[in-house]
Amino acid sequence: MKLFGYFRSSAAYRVRIALNLKGIKYEHVGVNLIKAEQRSEANLARNSQGLVPTLQTPKGQFITQSTAILEWLEEVYPAIALYPEDAMQRAEVRALANTIACDVHPLNNLRVLNYLTENLNVDNDAKITWYQHWIDLGFTSIEKSLGQNGYSFGDDVTMADVYLIPQVYNALRFKQPMSDFPNIMAVYAKCNEIQAFKDAAPEMQPDA
Repeated sequence: MKLFGYFRSSAAYRVRIALNLKGIKYEHVGVNLIKAEQRSEANLARNSQGLVPTLQTPKGQFITQSTAILEWLEEVYPAIALYPEDAMQRAEVRALANTIACDVHPLNNLRVLNYLTENLNVDNDAKITWYQHWIDLGFTSIEKSLGQNGYSFGDDVTMADVYLIPQVYNALRFKQPMSDFPNIMAVYAKCNEIQAFKDAAPEMQPDA
């Protein structure tokens, strides 16, 4: 199995976490977004959107979009489940994950930030303000939803943690004030004690 991604991509980061949690061996293949390698002919052949990540399955098939990859992993490798058994609890975990995947990340990914600066002449300070505004809205909602057990939902790692931890990492990289989010930071600290999360961290990747 191969994962084509960029070490700082939060979408690729979440897939790395899930692969590690499930104990799936894979090869990391770097696609440098800063050098625009995502738009190379080779990457476009794998991913017609010219994005990362892309997962190549053991059968040689390609799956794009991190949410699709994560759902595929959950269905094909169910032994270590990242969703609760109860249907209502699964819905709650998905709601937390989708707050990141649908409401926060799409407004703050690299191509959006680049468009702000390159096409709309937004300066760096305004770009950071934009980033922090959407992070603050999403994290405020998540903060209210978290319990006191150290994980995003319940007593075990779930898909909600898989989505949250990369977004917190990126928020800290962009110097997002986090004092209003003690529950989120508690989850971040607890998850990062787990080897699967440590090994998935951007600085641990071969293209870092």
